[in-house]
Amino acid sequence: MVGLKSSEVPPTTAVKFLGAGTAACFADLLTFPLDTAKVRLQIQGENQAARSARYHGVLGTILTMVRTEGPRSPYNGLVAGLQRQMSFASIRIGLYDSVKQFYTPKGSDYSSITTRILAGCTTGAMAVTCAQPTDVVKVRFQASVHLGPGSNRKYTGTMDAYRTIAREEGIRGLWKGTLPNITRNAIVNCAEMVTYDIIKEKLLDYHLLTDNFPCHFASAFGAGFCATVVASPVDVVKTRYMNSPPGQYHSPLDCMMKMVAQEGPTAFYKG
Repeated sequence: MVGLKSSEVPPTTAVKFLGAGTAACFADLLTFPLDTAKVRLQIQGENQAARSARYHGVLGTILTMVRTEGPRSPYNGLVAGLQRQMSFASIRIGLYDSVKQFYTPKGSDYSSITTRILAGCTTGAMAVTCAQPTDVVKVRFQASVHLGPGSNRKYTGTMDAYRTIAREEGIRGLWKGTLPNITRNAIVNCAEMVTYDIIKEKLLDYHLLTDNFPCHFASAFGAGFCATVVASPVDVVKTRYMNSPPGQYHSPLDCMMKMVAQEGPTAFYKG
């Protein structure tokens, strides 16, 4: 038969959406305790309930949580986390190729680094806007400290958290922190794209590695590290602002200024 073989047929947008969301959920199942530890470290020194438990390092934080709150505590907010991955990753990754083609000049077979960054920022902003309520609920659960059966739980479940936030803070409360979240996503996209290409280029130029899996892995590892360092200040502000009760901060900028005034610039790198 004339035409593409089954292995050469490009996946449909629906397949990309489902594949990206499913893969992200599996990854989240494995890494969620690390994300919870990051949130606890980021809010340490600000959250009143968390002041009774001092966290030291990622592993120390997880062990402290398990000891004081039980073995399930590192997975607080997992349901909202999986909902976030299905909505965020599906849009961010599923639409990436289509948006990249939209930004690529007609007749060009190659997408420049600028085009890829622009496509990543566009799909990232769309994904954050759609998935923000799930992110807010996830962070609220991860940040909440439960020290026993008698401790006060603000939310009885994930759906109750959506309803409670909407009732107490308005619908806008579910989209709290959208701007710093979009900013963080844009910084991560730019840092990852640029540093990945630079690291890979240098590894090949100096003949340290050939263009294979170890080269791609080393480049991705270095790019992820650089992106984390650059985006950490915005990530901390985003987490604190989303987790804050009404009236604690007037804006993300106010949150940032209070952090610097009360805890110093090193607070930007908590977690």
